[in-house]
Amino acid sequence: MRTATVVTIGVGATAAVVVAALMQSAGDNPVSTALTMAVPAEYQDLIEDAGNTCPEVSPNLLAALLTQESGFEPKAQSSAGAQGIAQFMPSTWETHGIDGNGDGKRDVWDPEDAIPSAGKYLCTIAEDVKGVPGNKQNNMLAAYNAGSGAVQQYGGVPPYKETQNYVRSINALANQNKGGGKTATTEQAATAINAAQQMIGTPYSWGGGNASGPSTGTCCSPSGRSGKITVGFDCSGLTLYAYAKAGIALPRTAAAQYAASENIDWGEVKPGDLMFYGSSATSIHHVGIYVGNGWMIDAPRPGTQVRYSPLDTMADLFAVGRPTSNTNKEI
Repeated sequence: MRTATVVTIGVGATAAVVVAALMQSAGDNPVSTALTMAVPAEYQDLIEDAGNTCPEVSPNLLAALLTQESGFEPKAQSSAGAQGIAQFMPSTWETHGIDGNGDGKRDVWDPEDAIPSAGKYLCTIAEDVKGVPGNKQNNMLAAYNAGSGAVQQYGGVPPYKETQNYVRSINALANQNKGGGKTATTEQAATAINAAQQMIGTPYSWGGGNASGPSTGTCCSPSGRSGKITVGFDCSGLTLYAYAKAGIALPRTAAAQYAASENIDWGEVKPGDLMFYGSSATSIHHVGIYVGNGWMIDAPRPGTQVRYSPLDTMADLFAVGRPTSNTNKEI
């Protein structure tokens, strides 16, 4: 990175602690018939086999789903009670769990059972919603998240923010390596930072901002604030604009931008990388552009402006991502 184009700002002790702890580890047709996503080696064969259970499922799609559900953590358990690497609810597991490794047990905590069960269950719900209009894979993913009944009720992906982000994120992640896309170069990162710097002081607007610059937004934020009368950016609108100036088209939401970026270990973080906030991959609610030394440029929240913020501006710093150049349309 050329120092002339990168802002370096001092970092307080609190932010330094957060940075040190940030990363404790680092259509209707199938996305692909081959696994191109990076997955833990011990699960590769399981995902390749289970990802070819039916035409609506592919290895990349299944790998993306497991990434979103648990980050490949076999002992994951959600506050709602979902269990294991594929996050089955107990009642769903009771009905759809299979003995994938033939050891005589159906164990939701065993990836050798849970991953084949996830592939089979996806195919089952694909059959459940096959008569619903729209993209078959999107409807299948929505049914995995919200239930087949909700997809049937709404005639497609239901209007639940979590479910819509879930579908967008998995599709973006499953497609991110298609076509051999490369991560943002040093020059592209510098261009994005410069573009964001030029917007410092621009008002926050919920839903505001696009590839052309500031715009009026939509209604309404969780606190009830509307962006319809404010020309500006929300967090993901700012990052979308900045990287559009660098020739990289990002998806619109922070969660989808995370899915469309390459995960970066903290030891490899560079200015221009995106900082994502949330409790999980599907609940990401904020994103900013890293500028160095524990600081980022972001559009924080209604009532504020685009500004420099320390990384500990929010307590739930989740991951770091580097945009990929093959993302050439909004998702």
